[in-house]
Amino acid sequence: MTERAAPPSALALAFAGLVALAVAMGIGRFAFTPLLPLMLAEHAVDLAGASLLASANYFGYLVGALACTFQPWIARRLGRSVAIDGPRWVRGGLVATTLLTLGMAWDVPPLWPWLRFAAGVASAIVFLYTSGWCLEQLARRGVPAMGALIYVGPGGGIVASGLAASVLVARGSTAEAGWFTFAVLAALLSATVWRAFDTRRGVATAPVAAASDDSAPGSAGMGRAGISALAFAYGLAGIGYIVTATFLPVIARQALPGSPWLDLFWPLFGVGVMLGAILASRMSAGGDLRLRLAGCYAIQAVGVAASLVSPTLAGFGLGSFLLGLPFTAITFFAMQEVRRVRPLHATPYMGLLTALYGLGQIAGPPLATALVARSASPAQGFTVSLWIASGLLVLGAVIYLVLARKVPLGGR
Repeated sequence: MTERAAPPSALALAFAGLVALAVAMGIGRFAFTPLLPLMLAEHAVDLAGASLLASANYFGYLVGALACTFQPWIARRLGRSVAIDGPRWVRGGLVATTLLTLGMAWDVPPLWPWLRFAAGVASAIVFLYTSGWCLEQLARRGVPAMGALIYVGPGGGIVASGLAASVLVARGSTAEAGWFTFAVLAALLSATVWRAFDTRRGVATAPVAAASDDSAPGSAGMGRAGISALAFAYGLAGIGYIVTATFLPVIARQALPGSPWLDLFWPLFGVGVMLGAILASRMSAGGDLRLRLAGCYAIQAVGVAASLVSPTLAGFGLGSFLLGLPFTAITFFAMQEVRRVRPLHATPYMGLLTALYGLGQIAGPPLATALVARSASPAQGFTVSLWIASGLLVLGAVIYLVLARKVPLGGR
């Protein structure tokens, strides 16, 4: 009889979650951004085509996230168990991310939107099931705080893909070579954590889908209008950051032609994401999460506007870093706030927030493309788009401040 392998340690689980999110988010979702200038230069796509590819990926992420969110409801309707083997889905999502990234190296442009859509679905599955399973396993080991480490993964993946793209550009490589390189990188990273997502290694499985926390304190006074305002404000973050996150290398090349530092702005965004996740995990419990969200939105608004106010190396560098700094923290704080105000029905409201955020991401690239097409120059179109994005983030911050004033925590 074969002896069962020892279960992974807490550190191994946290590392596995970090790497899985690096593959799913840093490559599956955001590898397109540093490769876009190469694809435009090679005339593989134009700006409208790039917008379509970006929106297809974000729409896929929305579909995947909603499917995971409502999986328990769908399973009950079909008379099936709501339990999900999360690790198996994570493995499948990592394989899919690798193969779909490799498919982008195939010079068949009509397939690219479908590949990016499917990659978005896969990245959502990996993100949600990695989060649920790893956090649950770490809690079983008595170290729930280590769960924050897995959210460093998206930033790490962005840094890795951005630096890899910088090397490819410096060597005069093609976008096809870039996609192939990222597929190999995804495969290698996935291989390093493959055994950690093996439920035969003595780890307990449990339903991964989010469940309502009946023991959490309720929130009197937060009516339907309040939760709608919270969801709307969260959706504004989706459109507020996505124009920069999609077109940053293109915008920087127009403002600073010939600069040797152009390809480092995107990795700097990733560094900000990593640092923001670490800082958010170290903040003390308690306090008004709506005020923290308002602060995060203000930071991102400044980040978006920085390159407009100062279209210099320093402006783009500061803007990239500030845009990334609250990226993960916004999701972290918003989902915590949902659990506070709707402890008995958290899951459907998390789905609502996810849907509105996803819609914002989908709307951003076409909005920017339309404004560019109607402007005297691409630079003017992007400028208008970024000012709109910054203004929407400010609006979101104001909504959170109003909610905090109208429904204070003491009102619970």
